[in-house]
Amino acid sequence: MENLLIEYLPILLFIGLALGLSIVLTIVPFVIAPQKPDPEKLSAYECGFNAFDDARMKFDVRFYLVAILFIIFDLEVAFLFPWAITLKETGVAGFFSMLAFLAVLTVGFIYEWKKGALEWE
Repeated sequence: MENLLIEYLPILLFIGLALGLSIVLTIVPFVIAPQKPDPEKLSAYECGFNAFDDARMKFDVRFYLVAILFIIFDLEVAFLFPWAITLKETGVAGFFSMLAFLAVLTVGFIYEWKKGALEWE
């Protein structure tokens, strides 16, 4: 039983060191940093210029649509890298599976293009 506990000692030391360091790094900025922010720092800030409208204003749906399209096609590229690296191991089945995946994404891209979702007016 004692040998088993000795094997866990490095893990416990690592966890203790991580907790201690995180507590110290959380407390030190409150002790060292100045506590008198100027009015400029406390002012409302929006994209590099002062806020000019209510924070509860409605946004155009196109902002969200462009963001969703970016995420979809960004994830496509994220799936292509591991597939390209392991292409020799996956073989012909992996190749045709990726072709089917890319075909579905291409059909979706063409659909969005024809619907005018990529047009910014």
